[in-house]
Amino acid sequence: MTQILIQGLLLSGLYALIAVGFTLIFSVGRVLNLAYGAYLMLGGYAYFWSVQQMGMAKLPGFIFAVIIGALSGLLMYRFLVRRLAGDHGAVEIATLILAVVVQSGVVLIFNDSAKVLHPIVSGVWRFGNVSITFNILAAMVANWMILGALYYFVKRTHLGRAMQAVSMDRKGAAICGIDVNQVNQLTWAISGMLGAVAGVFFASYTQLNPTMWVAPLIIAVAVVIVGGIGSIIGTLVVAHVIGFMETVTTTLIAAELRGVFTMALIIAVLVIRPKGLFGREEL
Repeated sequence: MTQILIQGLLLSGLYALIAVGFTLIFSVGRVLNLAYGAYLMLGGYAYFWSVQQMGMAKLPGFIFAVIIGALSGLLMYRFLVRRLAGDHGAVEIATLILAVVVQSGVVLIFNDSAKVLHPIVSGVWRFGNVSITFNILAAMVANWMILGALYYFVKRTHLGRAMQAVSMDRKGAAICGIDVNQVNQLTWAISGMLGAVAGVFFASYTQLNPTMWVAPLIIAVAVVIVGGIGSIIGTLVVAHVIGFMETVTTTLIAAELRGVFTMALIIAVLVIRPKGLFGREEL
């Protein structure tokens, strides 16, 4: 029981870290960025290349991965999403296609074999009969630090309040003199940065391969749909529900069934409450 509680809590923190950047895009941009998993993949490979191939220290390598993620989000918005503004269906299809293109590029550069990513924080903490890697513990801490920083940024800074205004009423924000395009660029850059952070932790928790973007995308979509599209609170709550569900499933039932109950939960929520458990909300 103690193992399930601890592992579920840690896995939930990782899932929340994965989903928050995805939620942020919808809160402000009102589109589902189906290339979000590519941010995680690029972050993981950027860390792998800089640290394990180029010999860079872990912290600079991690910062490099975060920069790559932020640039990926910014460039995606400027050269793709902005040109498709107003057509949400086209944006979603285009971002999904882009993720597949990025996957092909990664295969060309790094080949398609799975790689073990060195953890950012090495070591294991033993709590009774439970062994906890410092790396996944660091992922949970990073999740809460990022959420705290994001909350402060949105509520206490000029740009953050501009993001709030755009998430509530884009046209009204523009009339008030807010540069909606600038806010969107910032939002996509932050989402890419958050995705890269989550990608490094996720890849070191599982493995690094060109198809690793799919699982985090499914997790993010599941968390957002069940929690309520655009709901930050819903994202946190449902990330923990799914994290504990998967921990119980893999520990007490069968590891092969990981994700099955999550998919069942998505279908049930879509049938019973299409807006999600917490409905829609702005930042």
